[in-house]
Amino acid sequence: MIGCGAILVSLAGLLMTLPHFISEPYRYDSTSPGGISLTIKDPRWVGAWWLGFLIAAGTVALAAIPYFFFPKEMPKEKHELQFRRKVLAVTDSPARKGKDSPTEQRPGESTKKQDGPVQIAPNLTVIQFIKVFPKVLLQNLRHPTFLLVVLSQVCLSSMAAGMATFLPKFLERQFFITASYANLLIGCLSFPSIIMGIVVGGVLVKRLHLGPVGCSVLCLLGMLLCLFFSLPLFFIGCPSHQIAGITHQPGAQPGLELFPGCMEACSCQSDGFNPVCDPSARVEYITPCHAGCSSRVVQDALDKSQVFYTNCSCVAGDNSVLAGSCDSTCSHLVVPFLLLVSLGSALACLTHTPSFLLILRGVKKEDKTLAVGIQFMFLRILAWMPSPVIHGSAIDTTCVHWALSCGHRAVCRYYNNDLLRNRFIGLQFFYKIGSMICFALVLAVLRQQTKEARTKESRSIPGLEQQLLVSEPGKKSEDSRV
Repeated sequence: MIGCGAILVSLAGLLMTLPHFISEPYRYDSTSPGGISLTIKDPRWVGAWWLGFLIAAGTVALAAIPYFFFPKEMPKEKHELQFRRKVLAVTDSPARKGKDSPTEQRPGESTKKQDGPVQIAPNLTVIQFIKVFPKVLLQNLRHPTFLLVVLSQVCLSSMAAGMATFLPKFLERQFFITASYANLLIGCLSFPSIIMGIVVGGVLVKRLHLGPVGCSVLCLLGMLLCLFFSLPLFFIGCPSHQIAGITHQPGAQPGLELFPGCMEACSCQSDGFNPVCDPSARVEYITPCHAGCSSRVVQDALDKSQVFYTNCSCVAGDNSVLAGSCDSTCSHLVVPFLLLVSLGSALACLTHTPSFLLILRGVKKEDKTLAVGIQFMFLRILAWMPSPVIHGSAIDTTCVHWALSCGHRAVCRYYNNDLLRNRFIGLQFFYKIGSMICFALVLAVLRQQTKEARTKESRSIPGLEQQLLVSEPGKKSEDSRV
Protein backbone atom coordinates (compact mmCIF):
# COMPACT_ATOMS: atom_id res chain seq x y z
CA MET A 1 0.00 0.00 0.00
CA ILE A 2 2.85 2.40 0.80
CA GLY A 3 4.48 1.75 -2.57
CA CYS A 4 1.20 2.24 -4.44
CA GLY A 5 0.61 5.49 -2.53
CA ALA A 6 4.08 6.75 -3.42
CA ILE A 7 3.47 5.94 -7.09
CA LEU A 8 0.20 7.90 -6.96
CA VAL A 9 2.04 10.87 -5.42
CA SER A 10 4.63 10.78 -8.20
CA LEU A 11 1.86 10.68 -10.82
CA ALA A 12 0.28 13.73 -9.15
CA GLY A 13 3.63 15.53 -9.43
CA LEU A 14 3.77 14.71 -13.12
CA LEU A 15 0.26 16.06 -13.59
CA MET A 16 1.36 19.36 -12.02
CA THR A 17 3.98 19.76 -14.75
CA LEU A 18 1.52 18.96 -17.52
CA PRO A 19 0.33 22.57 -18.14
CA HIS A 20 3.86 23.57 -19.10
CA PHE A 21 4.01 21.02 -21.91
CA ILE A 22 0.49 21.36 -23.33
CA SER A 23 0.29 25.16 -23.38
CA GLU A 24 2.38 28.08 -24.57
CA PRO A 25 2.20 30.58 -21.70
CA TYR A 26 5.38 32.45 -22.57
CA ARG A 27 5.44 34.31 -25.85
CA TYR A 28 7.89 37.06 -26.62
CA ASP A 29 8.31 39.33 -29.58
CA SER A 30 11.49 37.96 -31.13
CA THR A 31 11.46 40.66 -33.80
CA SER A 32 11.95 43.53 -31.36
CA PRO A 33 15.33 45.30 -31.60
CA GLY A 34 17.82 44.09 -29.04
CA GLY A 35 15.91 40.83 -28.40
CA ILE A 36 14.86 39.66 -24.96
CA SER A 37 16.76 41.33 -22.13
CA LEU A 38 14.99 39.92 -19.06
CA THR A 39 17.05 38.91 -16.02
CA ILE A 40 16.15 36.94 -12.89
CA LYS A 41 15.69 40.23 -11.02
CA ASP A 42 12.96 41.34 -13.40
CA PRO A 43 9.44 40.93 -11.92
CA ARG A 44 8.29 39.45 -15.24
CA TRP A 45 10.86 36.66 -15.10
CA VAL A 46 9.31 33.18 -15.08
CA GLY A 47 11.73 30.38 -14.28
CA ALA A 48 11.45 26.62 -14.74
CA TRP A 49 8.75 26.25 -12.10
CA TRP A 50 7.82 22.79 -13.41
CA LEU A 51 11.32 21.34 -12.99
CA GLY A 52 11.04 20.99 -9.20
CA PHE A 53 7.81 19.00 -9.45
CA LEU A 54 9.37 16.78 -12.11
CA ILE A 55 12.46 16.02 -9.98
CA ALA A 56 10.36 15.44 -6.84
CA ALA A 57 8.02 13.07 -8.70
CA GLY A 58 10.96 11.07 -10.03
CA THR A 59 12.55 10.88 -6.57
CA VAL A 60 9.32 9.64 -4.96
CA ALA A 61 8.88 7.03 -7.70
CA LEU A 62 12.42 5.72 -7.15
CA ALA A 63 11.90 5.63 -3.37
CA ALA A 64 8.70 3.57 -3.86
CA ILE A 65 10.47 0.70 -5.63
CA PRO A 66 11.88 -1.05 -2.48
CA TYR A 67 8.42 -1.21 -0.91
CA PHE A 68 7.23 -3.66 -3.57
CA PHE A 69 9.85 -6.22 -2.41
CA PHE A 70 8.64 -6.26 1.20
CA PRO A 71 6.70 -9.36 2.39
CA LYS A 72 2.98 -9.09 2.87
CA GLU A 73 3.38 -9.82 6.59
CA MET A 74 6.45 -9.14 8.72
CA PRO A 75 7.77 -12.24 10.60
CA LYS A 76 8.06 -10.37 13.90
CA GLU A 77 4.52 -9.08 13.67
CA LYS A 78 3.31 -12.57 12.79
CA HIS A 79 4.87 -14.09 15.94
CA GLU A 80 3.53 -11.26 18.10
CA LEU A 81 0.05 -11.80 16.68
CA GLN A 82 0.22 -15.53 17.46
CA PHE A 83 1.43 -14.78 21.00
CA ARG A 84 -1.43 -12.35 21.59
CA ARG A 85 -3.94 -14.91 20.37
CA LYS A 86 -2.55 -17.47 22.81
CA VAL A 87 -2.78 -14.98 25.68
CA LEU A 88 -6.37 -14.14 24.78
CA ALA A 89 -7.21 -17.84 24.57
CA VAL A 90 -5.80 -18.41 28.08
CA THR A 91 -7.54 -15.42 29.61
CA ASP A 92 -10.86 -16.32 27.98
CA SER A 93 -10.69 -20.00 28.99
CA PRO A 94 -13.53 -21.46 31.15
CA ALA A 95 -11.12 -22.13 34.04
CA ARG A 96 -10.12 -18.47 34.05
CA LYS A 97 -13.72 -17.33 33.91
CA GLY A 98 -14.60 -19.64 36.81
CA LYS A 99 -12.24 -17.80 39.12
CA ASP A 100 -14.29 -14.68 38.84
CA SER A 101 -17.43 -14.84 40.89
CA PRO A 102 -20.58 -14.05 38.95
CA THR A 103 -21.68 -11.66 41.65
CA GLU A 104 -18.70 -9.38 40.97
CA GLN A 105 -19.70 -8.90 37.34
CA ARG A 106 -22.42 -6.51 36.48
CA PRO A 107 -25.31 -7.86 34.49
CA GLY A 108 -24.67 -7.41 30.80
CA GLU A 109 -21.01 -6.45 31.34
CA SER A 110 -19.60 -9.27 29.23
CA THR A 111 -22.10 -8.51 26.52
CA LYS A 112 -21.08 -4.86 26.47
CA LYS A 113 -17.41 -5.78 26.22
CA GLN A 114 -18.05 -8.10 23.31
CA ASP A 115 -20.49 -5.91 21.47
CA GLY A 116 -18.85 -2.51 22.02
CA PRO A 117 -18.39 -0.39 18.91
CA VAL A 118 -14.64 -0.16 19.35
CA GLN A 119 -14.04 -3.83 20.21
CA ILE A 120 -15.67 -5.08 17.00
CA ALA A 121 -14.28 -2.28 14.85
CA PRO A 122 -11.97 -4.57 12.82
CA ASN A 123 -14.95 -6.71 11.80
CA LEU A 124 -17.25 -3.83 10.85
CA THR A 125 -18.40 -3.15 7.35
CA VAL A 126 -18.19 0.32 5.86
CA ILE A 127 -21.83 1.10 6.62
CA GLN A 128 -21.52 -0.15 10.20
CA PHE A 129 -18.35 1.86 10.71
CA ILE A 130 -20.10 5.01 9.48
CA LYS A 131 -22.82 4.40 12.07
CA VAL A 132 -20.32 3.84 14.88
CA PHE A 133 -17.93 6.68 13.97
CA PRO A 134 -20.05 9.58 15.38
CA LYS A 135 -20.17 7.88 18.80
CA VAL A 136 -16.39 7.45 18.88
CA LEU A 137 -15.91 11.03 17.63
CA LEU A 138 -18.10 12.49 20.38
CA GLN A 139 -16.42 10.29 22.95
CA ASN A 140 -12.99 11.67 22.03
CA LEU A 141 -14.16 15.26 21.70
CA ARG A 142 -15.52 15.13 25.25
CA HIS A 143 -11.99 14.45 26.46
CA PRO A 144 -10.58 17.90 27.37
CA THR A 145 -6.92 16.98 26.91
CA PHE A 146 -7.49 15.49 23.46
CA LEU A 147 -9.58 18.44 22.31
CA LEU A 148 -7.14 21.11 23.55
CA VAL A 149 -4.07 19.36 22.12
CA VAL A 150 -5.78 19.00 18.73
CA LEU A 151 -6.73 22.69 18.77
CA SER A 152 -3.14 23.67 19.56
CA GLN A 153 -1.93 21.51 16.68
CA VAL A 154 -4.51 23.15 14.42
CA CYS A 155 -3.00 26.54 15.27
CA LEU A 156 0.53 25.29 14.60
CA SER A 157 -0.52 23.65 11.33
CA SER A 158 -2.24 26.87 10.24
CA MET A 159 0.99 28.75 10.89
CA ALA A 160 2.99 26.12 8.97
CA ALA A 161 0.57 26.15 6.03
CA GLY A 162 0.78 29.94 5.74
CA MET A 163 4.57 29.90 5.95
CA ALA A 164 4.96 27.09 3.42
CA THR A 165 2.64 28.80 0.93
CA PHE A 166 3.60 32.48 1.16
CA LEU A 167 7.00 32.78 2.86
CA PRO A 168 8.96 32.74 -0.45
CA LYS A 169 6.71 35.45 -1.89
CA PHE A 170 6.93 37.45 1.35
CA LEU A 171 10.74 37.40 1.29
CA GLU A 172 10.80 38.30 -2.38
CA ARG A 173 8.54 41.33 -1.93
CA GLN A 174 9.75 42.45 1.48
CA PHE A 175 13.50 42.33 0.83
CA PHE A 176 13.48 42.71 -3.00
CA ILE A 177 15.34 39.46 -3.66
CA THR A 178 14.84 36.91 -6.41
CA ALA A 179 12.46 33.99 -6.00
CA SER A 180 15.26 31.47 -6.46
CA TYR A 181 17.38 33.06 -3.72
CA ALA A 182 14.41 33.17 -1.34
CA ASN A 183 13.67 29.46 -1.86
CA LEU A 184 17.36 28.62 -1.49
CA LEU A 185 17.53 30.37 1.89
CA ILE A 186 14.36 28.64 3.07
CA GLY A 187 15.70 25.24 2.04
CA CYS A 188 19.07 25.82 3.71
CA LEU A 189 17.85 27.37 6.98
CA SER A 190 14.18 26.70 7.73
CA PHE A 191 13.77 23.01 6.89
CA PRO A 192 16.90 21.80 8.75
CA SER A 193 15.80 23.76 11.81
CA ILE A 194 12.35 22.16 11.68
CA ILE A 195 13.87 18.69 11.53
CA MET A 196 16.23 19.56 14.39
CA GLY A 197 13.33 20.81 16.52
CA ILE A 198 11.34 17.60 16.08
CA VAL A 199 14.38 15.44 16.90
CA VAL A 200 15.32 17.49 19.98
CA GLY A 201 11.75 17.31 21.25
CA GLY A 202 11.77 13.53 21.02
CA VAL A 203 15.17 13.29 22.71
CA LEU A 204 14.03 15.50 25.61
CA VAL A 205 10.93 13.38 26.16
CA LYS A 206 13.00 10.19 26.22
CA ARG A 207 15.92 11.44 28.32
CA LEU A 208 13.82 13.22 30.92
CA HIS A 209 11.16 10.45 31.03
CA LEU A 210 8.42 13.04 30.76
CA GLY A 211 4.89 12.15 31.70
CA PRO A 212 1.74 13.97 30.55
CA VAL A 213 2.39 16.96 32.82
CA GLY A 214 6.03 17.16 31.74
CA CYS A 215 5.07 16.97 28.08
CA SER A 216 2.60 19.81 28.50
CA VAL A 217 5.24 21.90 30.31
CA LEU A 218 7.70 21.29 27.45
CA CYS A 219 5.08 22.31 24.87
CA LEU A 220 4.21 25.48 26.78
CA LEU A 221 7.88 26.41 27.22
CA GLY A 222 8.58 25.87 23.52
CA MET A 223 5.72 28.14 22.46
CA LEU A 224 6.72 30.85 24.94
CA LEU A 225 10.26 30.93 23.52
CA CYS A 226 8.86 30.86 19.99
CA LEU A 227 6.76 33.96 20.74
CA PHE A 228 9.76 35.70 22.30
CA PHE A 229 11.93 35.22 19.22
CA SER A 230 9.07 36.20 16.89
CA LEU A 231 8.70 39.72 18.30
CA PRO A 232 11.74 41.22 16.47
CA LEU A 233 10.27 40.11 13.12
CA PHE A 234 7.84 43.04 13.23
CA PHE A 235 10.76 45.48 12.99
CA ILE A 236 13.01 43.75 10.41
CA GLY A 237 12.12 44.70 6.86
CA CYS A 238 12.58 47.09 3.97
CA PRO A 239 10.44 50.14 3.20
CA SER A 240 8.43 50.34 0.03
CA HIS A 241 9.96 51.78 -3.10
CA GLN A 242 8.92 55.19 -4.32
CA ILE A 243 6.62 54.43 -7.27
CA ALA A 244 5.75 57.37 -9.50
CA GLY A 245 2.00 57.92 -9.53
CA ILE A 246 1.30 55.28 -6.87
CA THR A 247 3.20 56.29 -3.76
CA HIS A 248 3.51 60.04 -3.11
CA GLN A 249 6.56 61.88 -1.95
CA PRO A 250 6.60 62.77 1.76
CA GLY A 251 4.99 66.16 2.23
CA ALA A 252 3.66 66.31 -1.35
CA GLN A 253 0.00 67.04 -1.88
CA PRO A 254 -1.90 64.17 -3.54
CA GLY A 255 -3.10 65.13 -6.98
CA LEU A 256 -6.31 64.25 -8.74
CA GLU A 257 -4.55 62.22 -11.41
CA LEU A 258 -2.89 58.87 -10.86
CA PHE A 259 0.27 59.55 -12.87
CA PRO A 260 2.24 62.77 -13.45
CA GLY A 261 1.25 65.04 -16.29
CA CYS A 262 4.61 64.77 -18.08
CA MET A 263 3.53 61.50 -19.71
CA GLU A 264 0.03 62.50 -20.81
CA ALA A 265 1.10 62.94 -24.42
CA CYS A 266 2.50 59.37 -24.54
CA SER A 267 -0.92 57.64 -24.32
CA CYS A 268 0.42 54.85 -22.10
CA GLN A 269 -1.52 51.65 -21.63
CA SER A 270 -3.01 51.25 -18.18
CA ASP A 271 -2.36 47.49 -18.02
CA GLY A 272 1.30 47.64 -19.13
CA PHE A 273 4.08 46.59 -16.80
CA ASN A 274 7.74 47.04 -17.66
CA PRO A 275 9.33 48.68 -14.59
CA VAL A 276 12.23 51.09 -14.94
CA CYS A 277 14.26 52.81 -12.25
CA ASP A 278 15.75 56.27 -11.89
CA PRO A 279 18.94 55.44 -9.91
CA SER A 280 19.68 59.02 -8.88
CA ALA A 281 16.28 59.74 -7.30
CA ARG A 282 15.47 56.05 -6.53
CA VAL A 283 12.06 56.44 -8.13
CA GLU A 284 10.48 53.55 -10.01
CA TYR A 285 8.11 53.88 -12.97
CA ILE A 286 5.65 51.23 -14.10
CA THR A 287 6.73 51.43 -17.73
CA PRO A 288 9.18 53.57 -19.76
CA CYS A 289 6.13 55.25 -21.20
CA HIS A 290 5.07 56.43 -17.75
CA ALA A 291 8.52 57.96 -17.38
CA GLY A 292 8.03 59.81 -20.68
CA CYS A 293 10.93 58.01 -22.41
CA SER A 294 11.21 58.09 -26.19
CA SER A 295 14.31 56.02 -27.03
CA ARG A 296 15.96 52.77 -25.96
CA VAL A 297 19.67 51.95 -25.73
CA VAL A 298 21.22 48.51 -25.14
CA GLN A 299 24.76 48.33 -23.73
CA ASP A 300 26.43 44.97 -24.18
CA ALA A 301 28.77 43.71 -21.47
CA LEU A 302 30.81 40.55 -21.01
CA ASP A 303 28.22 38.57 -19.06
CA LYS A 304 24.99 40.46 -19.67
CA SER A 305 23.51 43.44 -21.42
CA GLN A 306 21.93 46.48 -19.77
CA VAL A 307 18.97 48.33 -21.22
CA PHE A 308 18.60 52.10 -20.76
CA TYR A 309 15.72 54.37 -21.76
CA THR A 310 16.68 57.91 -22.62
CA ASN A 311 15.00 61.23 -23.37
CA CYS A 312 12.57 60.72 -20.49
CA SER A 313 10.49 63.84 -19.91
CA CYS A 314 9.52 62.85 -16.32
CA VAL A 315 13.08 62.24 -15.15
CA ALA A 316 15.33 65.06 -13.96
CA GLY A 317 19.05 65.21 -14.63
CA ASP A 318 20.36 63.11 -17.51
CA ASN A 319 16.78 62.07 -18.45
CA SER A 320 17.63 58.33 -18.54
CA VAL A 321 16.36 55.34 -16.58
CA LEU A 322 17.53 51.76 -16.15
CA ALA A 323 15.32 48.79 -17.06
CA GLY A 324 14.11 46.74 -14.11
CA SER A 325 13.04 47.50 -10.56
CA CYS A 326 15.19 49.54 -8.22
CA ASP A 327 17.60 47.69 -5.96
CA SER A 328 17.10 47.83 -2.22
CA THR A 329 19.69 48.95 0.31
CA CYS A 330 18.43 46.59 3.03
CA SER A 331 18.31 43.26 1.21
CA HIS A 332 21.00 41.96 3.57
CA LEU A 333 18.41 41.90 6.39
CA VAL A 334 16.81 38.80 4.86
CA VAL A 335 19.45 36.54 6.48
CA PRO A 336 18.85 37.63 10.13
CA PHE A 337 15.11 37.68 9.44
CA LEU A 338 15.15 34.09 8.22
CA LEU A 339 17.43 33.01 11.06
CA LEU A 340 14.84 34.23 13.57
CA VAL A 341 12.08 32.52 11.60
CA SER A 342 14.06 29.27 11.60
CA LEU A 343 14.75 29.52 15.33
CA GLY A 344 11.08 30.12 16.04
CA SER A 345 10.12 27.17 13.83
CA ALA A 346 12.56 24.90 15.67
CA LEU A 347 11.12 25.94 19.04
CA ALA A 348 7.57 25.40 17.80
CA CYS A 349 8.53 21.95 16.49
CA LEU A 350 9.69 20.98 19.98
CA THR A 351 6.00 20.43 20.69
CA HIS A 352 5.53 17.86 17.93
CA THR A 353 6.52 14.68 19.82
CA PRO A 354 5.20 15.62 23.30
CA SER A 355 1.84 16.78 21.92
CA PHE A 356 1.48 13.52 19.99
CA LEU A 357 2.23 11.58 23.19
CA LEU A 358 -0.39 13.62 25.04
CA ILE A 359 -2.97 12.40 22.53
CA LEU A 360 -1.88 8.77 22.75
CA ARG A 361 -1.76 8.79 26.56
CA GLY A 362 -4.93 10.80 26.99
CA VAL A 363 -7.38 8.49 25.22
CA LYS A 364 -8.35 4.89 25.83
CA LYS A 365 -6.24 2.13 24.36
CA GLU A 366 -8.96 0.95 22.01
CA ASP A 367 -9.59 4.53 20.81
CA LYS A 368 -5.98 5.46 19.92
CA THR A 369 -6.20 4.53 16.25
CA LEU A 370 -9.38 6.47 15.66
CA ALA A 371 -8.10 9.36 17.80
CA VAL A 372 -5.06 9.78 15.55
CA GLY A 373 -7.31 9.66 12.49
CA ILE A 374 -9.64 12.27 13.99
CA GLN A 375 -6.62 14.43 14.79
CA PHE A 376 -5.38 14.48 11.19
CA MET A 377 -8.92 14.99 9.92
CA PHE A 378 -9.22 18.19 11.97
CA LEU A 379 -5.76 19.31 10.88
CA ARG A 380 -6.72 19.00 7.21
CA ILE A 381 -10.15 20.62 7.58
CA LEU A 382 -9.38 23.40 10.07
CA ALA A 383 -5.74 24.21 9.21
CA TRP A 384 -4.35 23.14 5.85
CA MET A 385 -7.47 24.04 3.87
CA PRO A 386 -8.45 27.50 5.21
CA SER A 387 -5.05 28.80 6.33
CA PRO A 388 -3.64 29.55 2.83
CA VAL A 389 -6.88 31.31 1.95
CA ILE A 390 -6.72 33.45 5.11
CA HIS A 391 -3.06 34.33 4.56
CA GLY A 392 -3.68 35.13 0.90
CA SER A 393 -6.61 37.41 1.75
CA ALA A 394 -4.52 39.24 4.37
CA ILE A 395 -1.69 39.74 1.88
CA ASP A 396 -4.09 41.03 -0.81
CA THR A 397 -5.29 43.78 1.53
CA THR A 398 -1.79 45.30 1.47
CA CYS A 399 -1.68 45.72 -2.32
CA VAL A 400 -1.37 49.29 -3.63
CA HIS A 401 -1.40 48.61 -7.38
CA TRP A 402 -3.24 45.82 -9.17
CA ALA A 403 -2.67 44.67 -12.73
CA LEU A 404 -5.93 44.43 -14.67
CA SER A 405 -6.96 41.67 -17.04
CA CYS A 406 -10.25 42.11 -18.93
CA GLY A 407 -11.23 44.78 -16.44
CA HIS A 408 -10.69 42.56 -13.39
CA ARG A 409 -7.88 42.30 -10.84
CA ALA A 410 -5.26 39.83 -12.00
CA VAL A 411 -2.06 40.15 -9.98
CA CYS A 412 -0.64 42.63 -7.49
CA ARG A 413 2.34 44.58 -8.79
CA TYR A 414 3.26 46.58 -5.69
CA TYR A 415 2.63 46.12 -1.96
CA ASN A 416 2.83 48.38 1.04
CA ASN A 417 5.76 46.66 2.71
CA ASP A 418 5.01 47.88 6.23
CA LEU A 419 1.43 46.63 6.08
CA LEU A 420 2.55 43.41 4.43
CA ARG A 421 5.05 42.68 7.19
CA ASN A 422 2.72 43.61 10.05
CA ARG A 423 -0.22 41.59 8.77
CA PHE A 424 1.71 38.52 7.70
CA ILE A 425 3.81 38.31 10.87
CA GLY A 426 0.80 39.38 12.94
CA LEU A 427 -1.27 36.50 11.59
CA GLN A 428 1.55 34.09 12.44
CA PHE A 429 1.77 35.63 15.90
CA PHE A 430 -1.98 35.16 16.39
CA TYR A 431 -1.74 31.41 15.67
CA LYS A 432 1.23 31.06 18.03
CA ILE A 433 -0.68 32.75 20.85
CA GLY A 434 -3.64 30.43 20.24
CA SER A 435 -1.40 27.37 20.46
CA MET A 436 0.25 28.64 23.64
CA ILE A 437 -3.14 29.24 25.29
CA CYS A 438 -4.28 25.72 24.42
CA PHE A 439 -1.12 24.18 25.90
CA ALA A 440 -1.55 26.29 29.04
CA LEU A 441 -5.10 24.95 29.41
CA VAL A 442 -3.82 21.41 28.87
CA LEU A 443 -1.33 21.90 31.70
CA ALA A 444 -4.06 23.25 33.99
CA VAL A 445 -6.37 20.32 33.20
CA LEU A 446 -3.65 17.73 33.77
CA ARG A 447 -2.62 19.29 37.09
CA GLN A 448 -6.24 19.30 38.22
CA GLN A 449 -6.63 15.66 37.25
CA THR A 450 -3.41 14.77 39.08
CA LYS A 451 -4.60 16.60 42.19
CA GLU A 452 -7.94 14.82 42.11
CA ALA A 453 -6.22 11.46 41.67
CA ARG A 454 -3.97 12.08 44.68
CA THR A 455 -6.94 13.16 46.80
CA LYS A 456 -8.85 10.03 45.82
CA GLU A 457 -5.83 7.87 46.58
CA SER A 458 -5.33 9.46 50.00
CA ARG A 459 -8.98 8.82 50.86
CA SER A 460 -8.77 5.18 49.80
CA ILE A 461 -5.69 4.38 51.97
CA PRO A 462 -7.52 4.46 55.40
CA GLY A 463 -10.23 2.20 54.03
CA LEU A 464 -7.61 -0.24 52.77
CA GLU A 465 -5.90 -0.32 56.16
CA GLN A 466 -9.24 -1.00 57.86
CA GLN A 467 -9.90 -3.92 55.50
CA LEU A 468 -6.48 -5.39 56.28
CA LEU A 469 -7.11 -5.13 60.04
CA VAL A 470 -10.50 -6.83 59.73
CA SER A 471 -9.20 -9.60 57.48
CA GLU A 472 -6.22 -10.42 59.80
CA PRO A 473 -7.38 -10.11 63.42
CA GLY A 474 -5.09 -12.94 64.64
CA LYS A 475 -2.05 -11.28 63.24
CA LYS A 476 -3.05 -8.04 64.95
CA SER A 477 -3.31 -9.75 68.35
CA GLU A 478 0.10 -11.39 67.93
CA ASP A 479 1.67 -8.09 67.01
CA SER A 480 0.10 -6.43 70.03
CA ARG A 481 1.39 -9.14 72.40
CA VAL A 482 4.88 -8.80 70.98
